[in-house]
Amino acid sequence: MKTLIKNGTVVNATGTANADVLIDGEKIAAVLEPGSKLIGFDIEGSVDNVIDAKGKYVIPGGVDAHTHMEMPFGGTNASDTFETGTRAAAWGGTTTIVDFVVQYPDQKPLEQYHAWHGKADGNCAIDYGFHQILSDVQDASLTAMDDLIKEGVTSFKLFMAYKGVFLSDDGQILRAFQKGAENGALMMMHAENGAVIDVLVKQAIEAGNTTPYYHGLTRPWQAEEEATHRAIMIANLTGAPLYIVHVSAKQAVEQIAHARDLGQNVFGETCPQYLYLSLEDQLGASSKEWGDFEGAKWVCSTPLRARGEGHQHHMWQALRTNDLQMVSTDHCPFCMKGQKDMGLGDFSKIPNGIGSVEHRMDLLYQGVVEGNISLERWVEVTSTTPARMFGMYGKKGVIQPGADGDVVIYDPKGHTSIGLNKTHHMNMDYSAWEGFEIDGHVDTVISRGKVIVDGGNYIGSKSDGKYIKRGLSQYLI
Repeated sequence: MKTLIKNGTVVNATGTANADVLIDGEKIAAVLEPGSKLIGFDIEGSVDNVIDAKGKYVIPGGVDAHTHMEMPFGGTNASDTFETGTRAAAWGGTTTIVDFVVQYPDQKPLEQYHAWHGKADGNCAIDYGFHQILSDVQDASLTAMDDLIKEGVTSFKLFMAYKGVFLSDDGQILRAFQKGAENGALMMMHAENGAVIDVLVKQAIEAGNTTPYYHGLTRPWQAEEEATHRAIMIANLTGAPLYIVHVSAKQAVEQIAHARDLGQNVFGETCPQYLYLSLEDQLGASSKEWGDFEGAKWVCSTPLRARGEGHQHHMWQALRTNDLQMVSTDHCPFCMKGQKDMGLGDFSKIPNGIGSVEHRMDLLYQGVVEGNISLERWVEVTSTTPARMFGMYGKKGVIQPGADGDVVIYDPKGHTSIGLNKTHHMNMDYSAWEGFEIDGHVDTVISRGKVIVDGGNYIGSKSDGKYIKRGLSQYLI
């Protein structure tokens, strides 16, 4: 199949240009001046499919490097399967995800890696790769890190919170970071001081403060800043590259920025919820059905932050200044009925997570409309940087010859209304983004040369996606 996308504005992280894009099979074959001919060869007359993108942006498919499909957590599982979650991602202009293989203390990393292939293979609408969670860093875990790198799993996530589930102590983190410094793996960190949080949670519940609002109050920014600093210091000691996930507090950003100013290989991501939503929104949430438990819809970790403290503004600023490098979703959806409501009367039992994989590209484009980031930076933080950060750039994250034919045609004159009964294809019974209006629209999504979303119709299949064997981070020397 040969496809010609003509008359569009190609947007890469490095700039924009009026150009035609030729896709041959699964790859981009050429980026040409509009109406070009190759040595008298009529390109348009020789292709199978011509898409007129006049007045629209032609961008590389989105790369969401932080998702949790089918993740077991808190006595339940994330409500999106790989099939439903990747289909929703495709609807929103994301053509690649990197999901987390979960290892609990009694499990072996390599066995879990193969178990995740069993879930994902043949059930992904778009391409996918894996990170590996390490919750029990023993000698066998360190050996497994080397083995997993050979499988294309080149990034490993540890936790400073969730005692008895994921938490690693500083000695375990040190050993994992030493291995990362040795083999080139990118070490990822959930940076919150779990011991402090556990005491605050216990005190809140004993005081009768059990509504979802207190989830955020018991995970204060000080716990995030301290853990971020501690992770940076351990990375500095070992020489390991460090990537801080879901940064929500401006003080944590300042720790990352300071380390980067000193030349340390430290990187950070934020998520749409920390750009747009606030703890005050959660406090004001109430409904006839759920009462003040309505706030459970927005319970996630790290938590939403108080708008009056300026965290949301600082996240946008950090994206402009590159103190934060990219935006992922931390997509970990749970339904209100039968899942979130496990925490009725005890916020600590609410499964933590928000569903956003379908809306990330739109929400960040609204940041362009509102002047928070440039058009090129939009592409950079949602596609190019994730591809480079996690060893996929060249194939992913760019419109250039030789790259995979992952292309999104985005209409800046279109409109997207987000809501459960509007643009919502995630397997959830509510939308965390109900009522958001976007001044733009995903029109066409192409994955490795195949059109999978077109004109408001999904025409792909659950087996379109392929496993991406990733290389080492392309940001490291």
